Amino acid sequence: MRRLEGRVALVTGAGAGIGRAIALRFAAEGAHLYIADRDRTAAEGVAGEVAAAGGAASALVADVGRAQEVGALFRAIAEGHDRLDVVVNNAGLNVRSDFRHLSEADWQKIREVNLDGVVRVARESFALLRVSGHGSLINIASVLAHRGLRQLTAYSTTKGAIVALTRGLAVEYAPHNIRVNALSPGFVETALTARALRNPGIRRALIEATPLRRFGLPEEIAMAALFLASDESAYITGADLAVDGGMAASL
Repeated sequence: MRRLEGRVALVTGAGAGIGRAIALRFAAEGAHLYIADRDRTAAEGVAGEVAAAGGAASALVADVGRAQEVGALFRAIAEGHDRLDVVVNNAGLNVRSDFRHLSEADWQKIREVNLDGVVRVARESFALLRVSGHGSLINIASVLAHRGLRQLTAYSTTKGAIVALTRGLAVEYAPHNIRVNALSPGFVETALTARALRNPGIRRALIEATPLRRFGLPEEIAMAALFLASDESAYITGADLAVDGGMAASL
């Protein structure tokens, strides 16, 4: 349907997993993609996939956990385009640890990317999104923003903060015609979840906790992101869309 024809979009953490799937879907719908990742090879690989499919993409290297790199990212985008229509705040990481044993270094590591990085991108993207006139900022949260799981308390904390940030920014950015929404995926088989899902017991327990009885696909999260990026969701802001197979709805 080419729902993003002529629009300019940035996806962070787009070198693999959910970010890659979102970038490929947006490109297929007509957007010019800025593919940001801290791994240059991965970013360039996804940009190559977009080009091979007839789309337009630029690969940029940025670690959202570093303020200087986020600033440089948006300066590079501003040199290529005078606006951004869509920003997907996807970059993130995980550190598994019982909370009582969580080191200060590990807490700082997960906070700097999952929360501080999201804040930086949301703040630095404002000027370019405002020019759009119909900007859409999509923050990737998680079902774990709403549910607890052992050894993932720090991750849950950062994702819960993203949902709160989304609500606040939706109100603050609305006068500038920028919509701000969150996506809360359930368990999707990506590099981020691979270690846990290799454990048969964990895998079985998570599937049993999901009413649809399966894990999600990156492409399914991408379709939800497309909805929030497009005019089909023009009257939606401040929402947190669960794409989790019903996990958050169940006991």
